[in-house]
Amino acid sequence: MAISPASPVPASPPPAASPPNAASSPSAASPPSPPISLPRQLARTRRFSLGVPRHFTVSPDGGTVFFLRTRAGDDPVSCLWALDVATGRERLLVDPLTLLRGEEERLSPEERIRRERARELSSGIVAYAADGACEVLAFALSGALWTCRTSDGAVRRLPAAEPVVDPRPDPAGRRVAYVGDGALRVVDADGGRDWVVAAPDGPEVVFGLPEHVAAESMGRHRGYWWAPDGRRVLVARVDTARVQRWHIADPADPSRPPVSFPYPAAGTANAEVSLWIADADGAEGASPTAVDWDAEALEYLTGAGWDACGPYAAVQSRDQRRVLVLGVDPATGATEVLAEQRDEAWVELVPGLPARTARGVLLTSADLDDTRRLLADGHPVTPPGLQLDAVLAVDGETVLFAAAQDPTCVDLWVYDPVSGSRRVSREPGVHTGTHRAGTTVLVSRTLDRSGTRAVVLRDAASSADGGPSARATQAREAVQGSGEQATQVRQVVQGSGEQAVQVREAVQGSAEQATQAREAVGVEIASAAERPVLEPRVEMLVLGPRELRAALFLPSWHRDGPLPVLMDPYGGPAMRKVTAERAWWAYVSQWFAEQGFAVLAVDGRGTPGRGPAWERAVHLDLAGPVLEDQVTALREAARLRPALDLSRVAVRGWSFGGYLAALAVLRRPDVFHAAVAGAPVTDQRLYDTHWRERHLGHPAEHPEAYDRCSPILEASALSRPLLMVHGLADDNVVAAHTLRFSAALLAAGRPHEVLPLPRATHLPSDESVQENLLLHQLDFLRRALNLSSG
Repeated sequence: MAISPASPVPASPPPAASPPNAASSPSAASPPSPPISLPRQLARTRRFSLGVPRHFTVSPDGGTVFFLRTRAGDDPVSCLWALDVATGRERLLVDPLTLLRGEEERLSPEERIRRERARELSSGIVAYAADGACEVLAFALSGALWTCRTSDGAVRRLPAAEPVVDPRPDPAGRRVAYVGDGALRVVDADGGRDWVVAAPDGPEVVFGLPEHVAAESMGRHRGYWWAPDGRRVLVARVDTARVQRWHIADPADPSRPPVSFPYPAAGTANAEVSLWIADADGAEGASPTAVDWDAEALEYLTGAGWDACGPYAAVQSRDQRRVLVLGVDPATGATEVLAEQRDEAWVELVPGLPARTARGVLLTSADLDDTRRLLADGHPVTPPGLQLDAVLAVDGETVLFAAAQDPTCVDLWVYDPVSGSRRVSREPGVHTGTHRAGTTVLVSRTLDRSGTRAVVLRDAASSADGGPSARATQAREAVQGSGEQATQVRQVVQGSGEQAVQVREAVQGSAEQATQAREAVGVEIASAAERPVLEPRVEMLVLGPRELRAALFLPSWHRDGPLPVLMDPYGGPAMRKVTAERAWWAYVSQWFAEQGFAVLAVDGRGTPGRGPAWERAVHLDLAGPVLEDQVTALREAARLRPALDLSRVAVRGWSFGGYLAALAVLRRPDVFHAAVAGAPVTDQRLYDTHWRERHLGHPAEHPEAYDRCSPILEASALSRPLLMVHGLADDNVVAAHTLRFSAALLAAGRPHEVLPLPRATHLPSDESVQENLLLHQLDFLRRALNLSSG
């Protein structure tokens, strides 16, 4: 029987207090499971993302942490959970399979796009939002709007204009806003009225959702923001009427009509984006108030919010050299400039900024002393050499942020005006997290262990006494560290002896001593992720005069003798691949190493985390410096490790890495002897405005930069084996990049191979496709380099 609208669903009994086990032991009678290959495991686990706790929200008293996690490492359905910080016990709040009642999940086109932009790999409850008290959690499932009351676990389906996208409760928990059929709507949290707050006034107008470049290239994934009292909403209006439309058909099914969508390619018109203040009470005849700024000169809306000091927004010029933070008068929509940032190349946007503290201190960033620094009311509060990566949480006057001193690491830091900036994470690795009311969730990945560890700490970022107590700090360092002492402590806690039992009883008990122990060492949120079937054999290197960071993967069985080399870079501005963590791509590199390669990943100029000058070294040239650093690193690595055979070198990559792979065999066939280019950008004019113009400028002003960085114009230079792979449903790097490049190669008489992936997007998700794609690349590389398959 279908669940009736606005009817509560009885909460299912909570499961046993024991959390999911990442490696549950089969019973003695169970037959042993057949061995699984890394490509199959990688596909089945969605790159080891399934079973990992994520999307954390801390309650206002710091006593509860809400999060998403699938039940197992091969289960794709995300559930909503709650952790009691005092006891360490978990509670399952919502299982989407219970709500779906055997029906298949249905996704609207808008939800599919939202998930693609967010690189979402799971299904079920993939996002949720909370009111200020964390009493009401709202989420969309199969197009329907649901809420969960956390006090008693009651789950309710609200009447709404389905399909629903991006529901968010107001801070008071009385209403839930959402986007439906292009309109921003509000429904009473008790299932009463549902009404339109902002209705589209044109055929290509949408209220409350980000446009393509905002979600794909700016990192802005939302389009409306509640006022603190829940009476009004700051909402973005997006009109794509002037944006050119592209079409993607399904060649595998000619009966299906093509999908049409607006895509602002470099040099073409962007969507028209404006901000409005709308009355959320549903008063008859109420009209939204326009927010006034010079949208002609500053056409990008990069961020916005509404706090106790009022609404605010960040806007950016088309050339991205200027960003203004604007304060907004909620009564009139008039704006005043709160901060300004300029740069001769581009202003880098920092996730989480702008923001304000409870006292109204404006948080922004600036590039000073070749360092991206956090500013509080215009004054730098982080030191030179500490590169700001993202602001993760602002609670009162406390600011939690991620920053890097070593380009292979990202640490968790906290700032407050009393204690200044100090580091929360202690072990080398890649860390993130959130913070509220004295509770910090520290999420860590390191090189010395597989998977992601999420630990809840009390008072780790507290500023009341200048920081956590020395005893608590020492205990946390012992448990979370990477040295011999940390290993011994973890072995004791995880072991089976009497001492281990005593320690676990102390941590899991209910007495005052147990609470103190948990606060000292933290409460770990269990991960159900699968353990990879192989262990990385990786060496972190610093190469050449530029001190290029590199990771070298060798076969576990290799002792001596020459090995063919496989360069495995990303190399572009979006991410680093050489990091002190066991990320999913490290296991792919190791798998190729196990097939007989020495695999080398290198982060060169243009990659993030090494300062503004390093990032902007690729301004107007995304080809020359990037490729030069790969060649330099390869030769330096071979000098240090003679096992690398430079007479047999291949390169593979995806997206920017695919572009770099194609470029490598076109320009340096003397160094690179074969390439696999996945989803490569081959014509820079076919990529979106915000991302591509950031690095190459406007194509009308810098046509030579676009020509210089477009491999399609160098097709006649190909003399080495090249395999190109592309998803035919990719709406980010469209398949035209590969198809046009292939046509140019054919016209030039240059043999090559193309592997089209029907219905695959920029991130292929089909398990068999993911698995066999790696095997196909391996077969190609062996053929291209004349290697045996043994």
